[in-house]
Amino acid sequence: MSSSTNNDHFYDTTADIASTSRQPSPVLSDHASGSNTEVHSGDYSTRMDELFNDEYKTYGDAGADDDDDDEGFVYTGVDAPDIPAGYTDQLREVLGSELTDDEMDAPDLKLSSIHEEDHEPGNKSLPHDDEETSTKDTSSPSLASITPVHMTPSGSSTFKVTRPFPPPGVSRLRSYTPQTLRSISNGSAGSRLTSNSHPPEGISPSPSHFPSVSRSSSRSDIYLAGGQMNEHTTHSERDVFRWTNLSNISKQIYNPLTQKLSSVLGAPLLGVPTVMTANGLICIGTDQGKVCVFDFRQKLKCVCGNDTPGKPVGAVTAVALSHDRTYVASGHASGHIQLFDLKNPKVPARFVPPTTLEAVASGRKEGHIEGSRIISVDFIAGRHTAIVSSDDHGLAFSHSLGKMLFIEAPDILRILGQYQSNTSPQTLGTADVSSSGPIPDTSLPRRCRSRYTILATAPLPLGSPHATDPYNVIAMLTPSKLVVVGLKPTPRTWFKCPRDFEEGLTSNPASKARGTLAWYPSAQPLDAVPNSNSHHNSTTAPVLVFTWGCALRLIRVDESRSKETTLNSRTGKQIEREVGRIIFRDVGRSSTENDILAVQWLNVHQIAVLTDHTLQVFDIQALNFIESVSFNGLSLVSPSLASTINGVVSYVDSVGNVAHSIRVHKGKIFLLCKNELRVGTLLTWADRILSFVEDGDFLSAINLTRSYYVGEAPGNTNGLPDDPVLRKAIIGGKMKDLMLASARYTFSEDRMTDGTHVTPDGRGVDRTSLFEDLVTVSCRASIALDDYEFLFEDLFQRFDDAGISKIFLRQLEPFVLNSEMRHIPPRVTQRLVTLHEEDNRPDRIERIIWHIEPACLDINQTIHLCQRYHLYDALIYIYTRALHDFVAPVVELLGLIKKVQQSRRSGFELGNSHDPYPDTEVTMDPIITNAYKIYPYLSTVLSGLSYPSEEPLQDDVALRARKDVYAFVFFGRSCAWPSGEGSRLVLTADEEGGAEPTYPYVRQLLRFDAESFLHSLDIAFEDTFLNDEAQGTSRLVIVRILLEIMAAGDLSPADSTLVNIFIARNVPKYPQFFILMPPSVLHDILIRLAKDPDLDSREDRQLAAEYLLSTYNPHDSENIIHLFEAVGFYRILRSWHRQERRWGPLLSAYLDDHDLRPSEVLYSVDEILTMNSRANKGSLSPDIHATLSAFLPQLMAFSLADTASLLDKHAPDLHETVLQSLSDDHDQLTYLRRLLSPPEQEQEDEILQTSNWAPSQKISARLRQLYIALQCQQHPDYVIEALKYLPIEFVDWDSTLLICETEEVYDAVVWAINRRGYPHEALQKAEVFQKRLTQRMINAVLDSSGDQIGDIRRDLQSLVSIASSGVAICLEHSRDSSKIEVPLEDIWFQLLSSQIHSVQALSSLRTETELQGIFNDQDDAMVTLRTLVQKTFASLVSVATTQAVSFPRLFKRLVESAPPSMHAQYTEFRAILGGMLESYRSEGDTLVIAKHLVDRDLFETLAEVVRERDRGWAASQNFCTRCQKLLFTHATATISRSVDANTTFASKIVVSRAGLVYHDNCSP
Repeated sequence: MSSSTNNDHFYDTTADIASTSRQPSPVLSDHASGSNTEVHSGDYSTRMDELFNDEYKTYGDAGADDDDDDEGFVYTGVDAPDIPAGYTDQLREVLGSELTDDEMDAPDLKLSSIHEEDHEPGNKSLPHDDEETSTKDTSSPSLASITPVHMTPSGSSTFKVTRPFPPPGVSRLRSYTPQTLRSISNGSAGSRLTSNSHPPEGISPSPSHFPSVSRSSSRSDIYLAGGQMNEHTTHSERDVFRWTNLSNISKQIYNPLTQKLSSVLGAPLLGVPTVMTANGLICIGTDQGKVCVFDFRQKLKCVCGNDTPGKPVGAVTAVALSHDRTYVASGHASGHIQLFDLKNPKVPARFVPPTTLEAVASGRKEGHIEGSRIISVDFIAGRHTAIVSSDDHGLAFSHSLGKMLFIEAPDILRILGQYQSNTSPQTLGTADVSSSGPIPDTSLPRRCRSRYTILATAPLPLGSPHATDPYNVIAMLTPSKLVVVGLKPTPRTWFKCPRDFEEGLTSNPASKARGTLAWYPSAQPLDAVPNSNSHHNSTTAPVLVFTWGCALRLIRVDESRSKETTLNSRTGKQIEREVGRIIFRDVGRSSTENDILAVQWLNVHQIAVLTDHTLQVFDIQALNFIESVSFNGLSLVSPSLASTINGVVSYVDSVGNVAHSIRVHKGKIFLLCKNELRVGTLLTWADRILSFVEDGDFLSAINLTRSYYVGEAPGNTNGLPDDPVLRKAIIGGKMKDLMLASARYTFSEDRMTDGTHVTPDGRGVDRTSLFEDLVTVSCRASIALDDYEFLFEDLFQRFDDAGISKIFLRQLEPFVLNSEMRHIPPRVTQRLVTLHEEDNRPDRIERIIWHIEPACLDINQTIHLCQRYHLYDALIYIYTRALHDFVAPVVELLGLIKKVQQSRRSGFELGNSHDPYPDTEVTMDPIITNAYKIYPYLSTVLSGLSYPSEEPLQDDVALRARKDVYAFVFFGRSCAWPSGEGSRLVLTADEEGGAEPTYPYVRQLLRFDAESFLHSLDIAFEDTFLNDEAQGTSRLVIVRILLEIMAAGDLSPADSTLVNIFIARNVPKYPQFFILMPPSVLHDILIRLAKDPDLDSREDRQLAAEYLLSTYNPHDSENIIHLFEAVGFYRILRSWHRQERRWGPLLSAYLDDHDLRPSEVLYSVDEILTMNSRANKGSLSPDIHATLSAFLPQLMAFSLADTASLLDKHAPDLHETVLQSLSDDHDQLTYLRRLLSPPEQEQEDEILQTSNWAPSQKISARLRQLYIALQCQQHPDYVIEALKYLPIEFVDWDSTLLICETEEVYDAVVWAINRRGYPHEALQKAEVFQKRLTQRMINAVLDSSGDQIGDIRRDLQSLVSIASSGVAICLEHSRDSSKIEVPLEDIWFQLLSSQIHSVQALSSLRTETELQGIFNDQDDAMVTLRTLVQKTFASLVSVATTQAVSFPRLFKRLVESAPPSMHAQYTEFRAILGGMLESYRSEGDTLVIAKHLVDRDLFETLAEVVRERDRGWAASQNFCTRCQKLLFTHATATISRSVDANTTFASKIVVSRAGLVYHDNCSP
C-alpha cells in the first residue's frame, strides 16, 4: 500500500481509493438480492437500465414497421446460449420491485442492449419480441467505428502588472489620434481577458484520457474515465451500429460439405448463398436453385426447390417474399421464375419458364429469353400470383400467374425494354447439365450493354392505406432514366426522370452502369387518430430513393384528383367524373464520394447507403449524411460473380452487384456476407449511453447525455422527439439521474471494498483523477441544465464529508474563471478563496473574486484579503458591485497617491520605514502601479461603466455612481468618507497636520499625473451625464475649477500646459464653452499655448491651438501670427495664409518648416507657385520670386532634379543662378540631365513629374553646350543617346563636333556628321580617327616602360566604338530606308580598308605572341581588331541589297589597296577570311541538323493523323451528347453494330476522339 502526505492526491485504500484494475465481481444476485436500500452497492452498470426505461419508445418512426405479430429480433442459439438469468431478471433481482414488467419491455432496443457472455454453445430457439435475452455481440473487421478528434484545452494569457495610466502613446492630449485603453489589474483581468485563461497553477486541467475499454468486461466492474471530453464525441471510438452474427443460419448455409460427401452422409446440399430477402422471414437463395427459409429464431422452416434430375433452373439470382409471408418467388440465372407456397415448398405453385425469340416473333408468347439472368423479382401489392421481374437484357415483365379451370393461364405483359434480334442464346437443352452438380451459367454471351439495361426494379410495397395503392406502381431504373409505370386501371407510364449529363459519374468506369432504388411505403404518423376513416389524409406519401453512380435522389409520390367531363357514347350526354393522377415531387439530392451499391430504408426519415468503402445513414429531413462507418461493400455476396468465370459478365460490373445481399426490416440491417450472415441495429441515443454504462464508463455517459441535451451530439438522434422542449425534458431528467447515481456509487462503501481498488501486491491505487473527472463532468452537465442544486448541495457535500473538498474546488475553478459559473454558494466561495489563501496565491484570489457574483462573496473575508495582498482591482469590484460604494475606491487609491508623494518628497522608498504592511517587503513600483488605477477607474465609472470590465452599469446605479464620484472629487475642501458614523477625513497634505488647499483631490490627482487625470476627464466629458446641469456638475464647472487651480500657480509649467491643451481641445466639442466662457480666457489660453518654450510639446500645443481657433477668432491676429512664427506653429500659419491668399508668407511657412518631408515641401511649393502664377497673369510676383531665390540652396538640398523641374516650370531665369552656384561638375550634369536627357527609371520616380517629357525649350544655348561637354567628360558612352534625344535644330553642330573631338568622343563625331547628311565625310573622319588611334597604340607598344597598357586599352575601345558607328552608317545606307544616294561599295570599301589597315599596321610591328604578352590576358588587341573586321564582313553579307556590292571585287580592291611595305598583308587577309568561312560553316551545320529533326517529327505526326483518320473513332452511344436525341431514324439501328444501307441519319453526325457523338449542328 502506498500513500502520500498530500491529502489532495492520494488516499488510503480503506477510505477513498478507487482502483483502475478491473477484477471479476461476484454474481449479481449476491450483491443486492432482496435489498431495496437507498444506496445501491456492487454492480452499478446493471441498474442503469432503469434510467432509460422510458426512452424505449421511438419518436418519429411511427408507421415504419408493419403492424403484424412477427417475432422480434433477438437471437440466441449458438449466438447467445442460455444464461442463468436474463438481463431483465438480473435487473429485477438487484432492484427489487422498482421496475415493472411494462417498464422493462423495450422491443426496439433489444439488439442495442446485448452483452457478450461466455457459455457453452447450444442450439437454442430464439424467443419472441416480448422476451428478454442476451445475445452474442461480435465486432466486425469490416465495420469500424468513427474515431473522433479530441479537442485540446484552449490556451490562455498570463496576467501582468499594469502599466501607468494612460499607457504611453494613447493620451488624448497628444497630437496623434488617441485610443482608449483600459488598465488591467495586477494579476487580474476583465471578463474579456479571462475567457481563455489558464487554470491556476496546481489545478488539474482534466485532459481527456479515456482508455480503450473492452466491451466484454464484466458488468459488475465500473471504470471511471477522464471527464474532460470533446465537445462533440465522448469516447475514442463511437459505435454507430451493433452487429450480431447469426451463426446458426451461417453454419447451415455456408456448409463446407461437398456434393459427394453430402450424398454419402445423406445431408441436403443447399449450395452457396447468392441472394437474400428478409421481411418477416429470412429467405436465402443459393447457386443450386434453392431458397432456404428461416424464421427469426434461426430455425430452418423449409427449403424451396427440389433435386429432381433433368429440371435444372440455374442459380437463384433474385428472391422475394410476399407481404403475408406465405409465398416465395425466385428468379434464376437461366431465365426461369418459380413461385413457392411455403405450405408445400417442394413443388413450385407456379412455374414461368423462359421463352425463345422465335416464340416471341410468332406472337405466341412473351417473357424472358432463355439464358437471361433474372436480376429482380418481387410481388405486386398484396397478391400472391402477381409479380414483376426484370433481366440483364433490359426486359421487364408483369406476371399475373392465375389459373383457369385448374390450368395455368399466365398473363405476361412487357412493361419495359425491347427484344434484341441479334442475340444467339444458349438454351438449356444444349447445355451439359449434371443432375447433382451445380447448374452451369446459361447466360447470353457478353455483349455491349443495351441502352435499355435495367439496373433495378421495385413495385410500391403496401403500407398504411394510401391513394396510390390501387395503381400498382412499379419503378424501373436504367442507366439513362427512371421510369415509373402503373398497371391499374390500365397500364401506363406515369413518370420519366432522365439522368443529367455525367450525373453520378466517378473515376470508376463501372459507375455509369451502377444504380439502385428502394421504396418507403405510406406510413401512419405518430399523432394520427386511431381507427380514423380518413386514411388518405392522415398517412404519409410513399417516397422513392434511387441512385446513379454516386448520386442520390429522392421523390415523393402522391395522387391528385380532378374532375373531367366525358361524353357517354350510348346516351350522348356529358358525364362529370373524378379522375386521379399520380404526381411526383422532388424531395432532394445528395452524393457520396464512391459509387452507391445499395440503398435500404431504415425508417421513415433515414436511409442506409452502402458504397465500396462505407456504410452511411442519410437523413432525408436534413438532406445530409449523419452517420458513416468504414465497411467493405464488396465483401457482400454478388449473385453474378460466378458468371465472370466464362467472361459472360465482367468482374468490375459483377463485384459491386450486392444490392440483393443487404435488407432492412423494422430497422434491423441484414447482411449476406461471403462467409456469414449478420444482423445489425443503428444505435439510438439511449443505446450509446447504455453502452458506456455497461462498460462502467459513467462519466462518458454523462458527457454524451449532455451533448444530446445541448444538441452537439454527433450522428443520429433516433429515439428522441422532434420538439426541443420535450427533448430537453427527457434528456435532462436522465442526466440528473445519471449524476446522482454516479455520485452515490463513487462514494459508496461497497465500491471502496469490492476488491477493484488494490493492486495484487496490496498497494493502494491513486484515484485522484477519478474524483477530478467526476467534478468536471458534473460541472459541465450542471451548466447545460442551468441547475446547480446537485453540484453544490449533494456532490460538494460528499467531497467535503470524504475530506477531499480541495479536489472539488480545484476542478470547479476553471469554470469560474471562464465565466461559465458566476453564482456560487457563499460557503463554497469562501472555501475556494481560503484554499488559495493557504497556498499564498493572491493573484488567484483576485481572479476568483472578479469572476463571482458579489452576492456570493464573504465581504469581510475578501476585503481583508484584498487589503492585505494589495488586490485593488478585486477591492474595487467588491466596493462597487457588492457594496455599491463608488467613492471608497477613490479614497483607497488617493491614499496610495499620498504615500507615493510622501516617498518622493522624502527621497527614499516606503518599505524602509513606516510600513503599514509588516509582513511583506513592499517597494514603490507596485504601489505606483496600483495608484495609477485611479485614472482608469474614474474614466470608466464617470462614463457609466463598471471597472475594469467596461460593462454598462444599470441606469440608476450609473447615475448614482457619477453623482457620488463627481461630488467627492471636485468638492472644494476635504471631506469625510464614508458618510455617517465611523467616517474619517480624507486628507491630501504630504505632511501630517498640513494645510489642505481648495479642491484638494483634484490638485492631488493633477500633481500625481496631470496627463492621466486630464485623459480620464476627456473620456468622461463625452458622457451625456454632464449635459444636464441640474445634476450639480457640468463641464463648465470642471473647467473653471481647473482654471482656478492653474491660476493659483501650484502646477508645474508642464502640467499647466496640459490643462491649457485640455481646455483648448474641448472648446469646439461643446458649444457651451464658447458661449459661456469669456473671450479673454480663451485668448489667454491661446497665448499661453504659443509662448510655451518647450519644444517637445510644440506639436501637441499646435494641435490644441488649431482646435481652439476652429471656434475662436482672436482680435489681434498680426501679433498672434508673429507668436506662431516664433514658436513654429507652421501648420496653423499655412492654413491662415492660404485662406488669406498671402502667397509669400505661405511659401515661407512651407520652406521654414523643417518637420515636413522634402516631397511635401516640393509638392506644396509647386502648388503655391502655380496658384501665384495664375493670379499674376502667368508670371510670379516679385515677392514670390525673391522668396524662391532666397530658398534655392534649401530646395537644391532636397533634390537637384526636382528643383530643376520646378524652376523650369515657374522661374527658368534662375537656371543660370543655380548652375553658377554648383561647383561640382557632377551636380551640374545632374541638374541639366533632368532638363535635357530622356527619362530614366530613377527619374520616373521623382516627386515632380511632367506629363509630356521633352527637352526643355527654356535652356540657353550656352547651357546646352555645357550639357554636351559634361556628357563627353563624364559619360562618353551616353553622348550619342543624348544627341539622339535632342532635336536636330536644337544643337549647334559645329560647336558640338568640336567639343566631341576635343574630348576624344570620336564615335559621336562620326555619328553627328552622318546625321547632318554626310556619310562619306563621316567615314573619312572615322578613317582619320582610326589611323590616329592606331598610331597611338603603336607608340604605346614601342614604349618599353610598360606604363601605357591602360591607354592602349582605352584606344582599343575607341576603335571598337568607331567601327560600330561606321557599320551602322553603312547598314543604314544599304537599306531602303536611307534617302541619300551613296555608292555602297565605296563606303563599305572605305570602312573595311581603314579597319584592315589598323590590323596590318599593328601586326607588322611585332609578332602575335609578343603582343599578347604586352596586353596581358585581359585584352587581346589583335583578336579584337580581327573580330571587328569579321563582324563588318558579316554585316555586309546580312543586308538584303548586297547586289550593289560585288564581294569578289571588293575583296580584290582591299588586297590591292594594301601598302607594299606590309609584308604580312596576305597572311592577315587569309586569317580574316578563314575565320568568316569557319563561322558560316558552323551555322550551316546547325541548320542542316535542325532541318532533319523537323522533317522527321513532321513525318511521324502526319502519319499518325492519317492512320487515325483511316481507322475512324468508335461511337459510344446512339444519342447526341448535347441534345440527347437519337442519331438514327431507323428504329433498330444501334451503335454497336454496323449501319446498313437502309439506315438514315437525322443529320450529319460528328464523332469525337473520346467517343462522344454529336449532331453536326450540336457539335461544340
